[in-house]
Amino acid sequence: MKKIIDSKLRLGAAPLVLGLALVSTPAFAQDAAEEGASSQPEIVVTGTLIRRPDLTISSPVTVVGTEEIQYKQPNTAEDLLRDLPSVRPALGPAVNNGGDGSSQVDLRGLNQAGSNSSQRTLVLLDGRRIVPFGLDGFTDLNNIPIALVERVDVLTGGASTVYGADAVAGAVNFVTKRNFTGLDASASYRITERGDGQQFRADVVMGASFDDDRGNVVLALGYTDRKPVFSVDREVGRFPRSIANGNFQGATAAVPTIIQGSPSNAALGLAASDFGAAFDPVLGVFRPALQSDTYNTNEFQYVQAPLERFNVYAQARYEISDNVEAYASGMFTRNSARIQLASTGTFSNPFVIPISNAYLPVAARNQLCGAIGLTAAQCTAAATATSRTDPNYREVAASPGRRIVEFGARGNQVDSNQFQIQGGLRGNITETLRYDVFGQYGETTQNQTRENWGSYSRLQQALLSRRDANNNPVCYDTSNGCVPINLFGPLGSINSDMLNFIDLDAQIRRVTKLSVVGANISGDLFGISSPFSDKAVAFSLGVEHRNLSSRSNPDAPSRIQSEVLGTGARTPADFGRITVKEIFGELIVPIVEDKPFFYDLSLEAGLRYSDYNTTGTSTTWKAGGSWEPVRGYKIRGMYQVAARSPNIQELFQSPVTGLNNLGTDPCQASQLGVPGSPTANPQLAALCQYTGAPAASIGNISSPTSGQINATTSGNPNLDVERAKTWTLGVVLQPSFVPSLALTVDYFNIKVKDAISNPAAGDILNGCYSTALNPSQTPNAFCDLIKRSPNNGSLNGAGETPGVILAGSNLGQIETAGIDLGLTYRLDLGEDSGLRFSFNGTWLDYYHFQATPNAINRDCTGYYSTNCTNPRAEWKWNSRLTYSNGPFDISLMWNHISSVRLEPAALPAGQRPALDVPQTAGPNPANIFDAYERIKAYDYFDLTVAAEVNENFTFTFGVENLFDKKPPVVGATIGGTAFNNANTFPSLYDTIGRSYSVTTRLKF
Repeated sequence: MKKIIDSKLRLGAAPLVLGLALVSTPAFAQDAAEEGASSQPEIVVTGTLIRRPDLTISSPVTVVGTEEIQYKQPNTAEDLLRDLPSVRPALGPAVNNGGDGSSQVDLRGLNQAGSNSSQRTLVLLDGRRIVPFGLDGFTDLNNIPIALVERVDVLTGGASTVYGADAVAGAVNFVTKRNFTGLDASASYRITERGDGQQFRADVVMGASFDDDRGNVVLALGYTDRKPVFSVDREVGRFPRSIANGNFQGATAAVPTIIQGSPSNAALGLAASDFGAAFDPVLGVFRPALQSDTYNTNEFQYVQAPLERFNVYAQARYEISDNVEAYASGMFTRNSARIQLASTGTFSNPFVIPISNAYLPVAARNQLCGAIGLTAAQCTAAATATSRTDPNYREVAASPGRRIVEFGARGNQVDSNQFQIQGGLRGNITETLRYDVFGQYGETTQNQTRENWGSYSRLQQALLSRRDANNNPVCYDTSNGCVPINLFGPLGSINSDMLNFIDLDAQIRRVTKLSVVGANISGDLFGISSPFSDKAVAFSLGVEHRNLSSRSNPDAPSRIQSEVLGTGARTPADFGRITVKEIFGELIVPIVEDKPFFYDLSLEAGLRYSDYNTTGTSTTWKAGGSWEPVRGYKIRGMYQVAARSPNIQELFQSPVTGLNNLGTDPCQASQLGVPGSPTANPQLAALCQYTGAPAASIGNISSPTSGQINATTSGNPNLDVERAKTWTLGVVLQPSFVPSLALTVDYFNIKVKDAISNPAAGDILNGCYSTALNPSQTPNAFCDLIKRSPNNGSLNGAGETPGVILAGSNLGQIETAGIDLGLTYRLDLGEDSGLRFSFNGTWLDYYHFQATPNAINRDCTGYYSTNCTNPRAEWKWNSRLTYSNGPFDISLMWNHISSVRLEPAALPAGQRPALDVPQTAGPNPANIFDAYERIKAYDYFDLTVAAEVNENFTFTFGVENLFDKKPPVVGATIGGTAFNNANTFPSLYDTIGRSYSVTTRLKF
């Protein structure tokens, strides 16, 4: 479009770092005024609190501008960030099992390390914090008022000195339109080529100035409705695939009851099987379970989760006098999100099944009697026991696995309300000195309802059944209106009366509150300047007080371990509060300007002192500068030392036994023929027993249920701050002989010491069982963190199986480094036409994580696994080519993800390097299907056509995933549960397929 083509690129733009921007328009230090707006809007520069129109900073900033927002046609703020090379997939619409309805952002992948997730990326709205979503401190991007966002600044060099803790990796600042006047109404619609996944968004923004432009008010209303896409509706995710052989798992939605480990196959007189013993409802007997007997967990799961959102945002300002302006803003968002999982079931939890069970066929009863050593006569007598105190009564301790598909899907409905208000006074003390005093308060309320999950205690009561004198099934304990349940029948054998008895809808309410008061002054430092520069030294000085509290209030059933079927954990009632008082300051010192070889030389420094009620005092600081020897050629660098205090969840969470990821248990039955397996290696068998497996279970231990095992985590009130050192060094080139070209190259290096971390479950298992990490295979500290089921030796089960103990500590370290590249170029082809090109890429040199000094220093660069979770591609880049002709634009976006591989197995014994040398400890390749050990490079293309019909009406049409590229297939349990869904990684690779979008916009 002509007005976009005619805009000029300027090197002096503050958050610009032009080459890193996914925009063709420049990002200036001072916001561009809206049509009809005042000519003196508030200055917003991400990365500093200094307010000065000619300001430049030394840290790299990526900018997603107005044009890119138009082309992407986003439905939520997460849509604007997902494709940035510096961003790694986090919780969002493509995360089902493990999601909480929110959308998050993860710069540099620093949020996810080991088995825990910590907020190291700070999200801001107009430079101010947003009340978190929950105890873990993460911000829900669904609450951003997208219609009012003018641009998004992504500061990737660390920002703790400017904004405080949580900004170790950087900050994402959503900058809203200022002084808007008029009416801006838009509506957008998106649908996949398969006819599902519809997304609708409608927004209205109204603004007016009054009292000769001394005041301005803006009101924005927004509505979003996103429909789901089911895993089974895409070829890649119709059935889970085994990572061992690529075969389908769970061929049908109806599965037989499977006994896993207790009683063992051997006790039942059956051959060993990784999947246990399956009950055949046709023959009425137990037989060795097959892979096809397992359940199709993909049937109800989403690869795009639904969301309904209503958002209201208002802002106002009024110039009380020439030097005093009052301002205020407020927003309210209501989100209704749903996570949907496979049907609930017994999940191999320990149950007691009486020999007299009303629905147990005679042949199967005889097998169970044999498993517990009963004679035929004893078995017959036990089958007719009239009470649990009857001398003939016998029961079997069993770990049945039966999906109660008659319930339908397990629903996890999350309805959240968030509101936030702020107000303050700002203005000029002198012509060059400004002040800002503000206060804000925000609150997030989550109401989570788990539907159709079922009650463990009610199910156990219903299993304790018999036949009465009239051959009717009755419960031994008839309280609560008990209805006996039939776990030994085909699909439909569990009727509505049975379902109603065990049904349980559990609820959890969480409330998070944030209050902030602060003040700062900024501007020129009393006119002080270098003798070699006309620019004065700029400074800011401020104070801030924050109070953050969060409370989780579950209902009674949720607080009981394993009472809610399928949760794997209780939900404790937790509360925590963090208060912090801070003082901070910044300096930007122009040293030399307009001198030979010193067109500009500036230094930058900052310091923040924080006093936490939880961890005491800490200091963060930064020092850097930029040197422009001649105009258009700049070298910039920044060194920052940050300190992040632990969040409420890391400090105060009660001990919880939940679920973690594991594809292959070193002690499971399938390892029989694998060198070093329990039966082939007595030392390994001894370790399996040392970690809790009964001797009789060796050779009969089942594989992890649905690729998950129990893991016990808790907060640690003794945690201290973690410390990070970040430095960036780069160049910005905008040569005068190519005036429309801008090139940036920035090296980044981040080291987090004393990192708050939990070891990955795989690290603990490898540390105990692997000959590479434990050559003598003798009990060690890692083995002491493994607590197996006393019933069947597995790492699954109810509360009596803690599984792997993932203790939080300050013993971790994270290191990552790489290079960011950016380029923009514009070629005018005539008065009304032109070409614009942008490139934005990141090369990951390395990403290392070490949970404790005794754990390996894991190298996840270019790998994926249950330990590395989502793939960390070495290369990610995107480029956009846009052709404009008068009021028409046609734009092509190209996204590239380099090839990645499965994390290699641990090094052989005798070749193990020192612990501080980066290593890998992936799964044994003998257990992995060859085709799943590598993902080739992927390229996606999006096409956008935009037309400015007249000055009031614009129309945008887009095709996402233009060539309908299919996602890679890697199996169901090769990565972390949250991100390895539908046999692929939906957060990184497009699982939806080609889709179409259209947006209309009306402005007055």
